[in-house]
Amino acid sequence: MKSCRVCGHTVQPFMSFGQMPVGNAFLVEEEFSTEYFFELEPASCMNCSTFQIIDVPEPQRMFHDHYAYFASTSSVMTDHFRSLAQHVMDDLVQSDDPFIVEIGSNDGISLQHYAKAGVRHLGVDPSKNVSKAAANKGVTTVCAFFNEETAKSITKEYGPADIIISTNTMHHIEDIRTVVTGAKILLKQKGLMITEDPYLGDMFRLGAYEQIYAEHNFIWSLMSMQFLFNLYDMEIVNIDRNHYHGGCMRYFIGHKGEHLVSDAVETQLTKEKVLGLDKTETFEKFRSDCETSRQSLVQLLKDLRLRGKRVVGYGATAKSTTLLNYCGITRDHLEFICDSTFAKQGRFTPGSHIPIYSDKVFKEAYPDYALLLAWNHREEIFSKERAYIDNGGKWIEYIPELKIT
Repeated sequence: MKSCRVCGHTVQPFMSFGQMPVGNAFLVEEEFSTEYFFELEPASCMNCSTFQIIDVPEPQRMFHDHYAYFASTSSVMTDHFRSLAQHVMDDLVQSDDPFIVEIGSNDGISLQHYAKAGVRHLGVDPSKNVSKAAANKGVTTVCAFFNEETAKSITKEYGPADIIISTNTMHHIEDIRTVVTGAKILLKQKGLMITEDPYLGDMFRLGAYEQIYAEHNFIWSLMSMQFLFNLYDMEIVNIDRNHYHGGCMRYFIGHKGEHLVSDAVETQLTKEKVLGLDKTETFEKFRSDCETSRQSLVQLLKDLRLRGKRVVGYGATAKSTTLLNYCGITRDHLEFICDSTFAKQGRFTPGSHIPIYSDKVFKEAYPDYALLLAWNHREEIFSKERAYIDNGGKWIEYIPELKIT
């Protein structure tokens, strides 16, 4: 029996995606024989409503010197973080000399805007390669995991933070309680913490089960995020929904009693109760939907290959690791997968061992069909690859439903 990482209550998985490699562990052929796998089993705590995976690989297997995700490779995400930085500097900062800290600062995609504006800032990220990329942009970065000790060290050296930002990070951290403990220590009494993570309600709505993978220890809802921060005398004072990464929720959090709480918080909590985000029946339906989606996609890919069609994948994403391995998709189904991230090119997908090529290879000889694995960047990719459609190419989409466009 396993215990919930938030409240300690007993949790049991409601399904299994089978043996799964680490989502971002893109590998070379010599590493096939020693590849690491674990059982990917999601569960939801019936006490605090926290959606989580049962077993989590050691953090060092996921966040390391060769971490493959560089946020700045997406122009859409670059614009998104620029907008967030402007909002923070224009509307939320109250000090004449503010100090901004970002947990999981990646390649500096967000903090670069504060650096350019001359705002005191500090990024915290455990992966050396993305931390180095951030430093090259003029972003002050410490390469470390954020926890209680890190928070104490930062406070001692730099002072307390006016704003703590954590975008697409809170769901990555297994020992989540030490992060909140650290945030409570580091945050000024009137300060704000801003977190943004994939939203459980959208995952269910879209049937986007590949949001569940090794790095995604949690998929948060408002009710589960509220429970977590309430444990530390902090509270969610406002929320904001957006469509990035297939649907995210942005949470604005402060020390209890220091900010007015927006009516939007209670309204959303009521909606989540209606949606049944804390009900067993909801998870059972999700399991059934996952199985149906898997069968339909695999059958389509088999049929296309039997007809002699060339089929490739587009976007070697971490979450597609769950899709490829759960569905048993291999080179028998996809000739290769193309991706614009240099760190992934020339490697193979985790578990399924499909070769990854540059997106330039995609243009050299257009396939008949392309499976859109990076579906959360749909509009950006479709605009970039307009010539593929003009030349008769067809996209296979599977979120929110299987279709050919």
